[in-house]
Amino acid sequence: MEERHYFKPGDHRPFLARDPFSAIIGPRPIGWISSLSPSGTANLAPYSFFNAFNYHPPIIGFASVGWKDTVANITETGEFGWNLASEPLASAMNVTSAAAGPDIDEFELAGLDKAPAREIAAPLVAQSPVSFECRLTQTLRLETAAGQQVDTWMVFGEVIGIHLSPEAVVDGSYVTARGRPLLRAGGQGDYFTIDAANRFIMLRP
Repeated sequence: MEERHYFKPGDHRPFLARDPFSAIIGPRPIGWISSLSPSGTANLAPYSFFNAFNYHPPIIGFASVGWKDTVANITETGEFGWNLASEPLASAMNVTSAAAGPDIDEFELAGLDKAPAREIAAPLVAQSPVSFECRLTQTLRLETAAGQQVDTWMVFGEVIGIHLSPEAVVDGSYVTARGRPLLRAGGQGDYFTIDAANRFIMLRP
């Protein structure tokens, strides 16, 4: 059996130039979250700690390191949108990751069009091939194993509406690769995309 590196988070690691955690847990889908402030300012921000957590009802969630405008807006209004960050929208998505004040509309900052939602007030990204309308279900502050609070907030939302581009549907099924999802990996700016040629099927036993 080969000898493996071992270390604890925070340890000195002479064999690594940077913390590998985000590269190991990756690539990750991006939570491109749209929200609306109580005063009516639109907000759009990407979160790489994002995923789906339940089938019925569909529930998604993202973690925000720090209490940011997105979390504040969702806590106040009880709703948000999720928009698929696709490969063609990579540059625009990156622009919306900039630290901007609560009075800044990131849609305008990134040159993105707003699409109206049907069930929520928050706008959606018109150029995105898929968008979800969500209602807040839970906001949790993360804690360490010792019970100490961390400055990270987990936000869960129930998907109550789905907007889907017909181009991503083939023979009645949504084809993941056709959405061209952008996936976050490690490094200061590493991303991946999905290639249909790498697909394989493995059914559960």
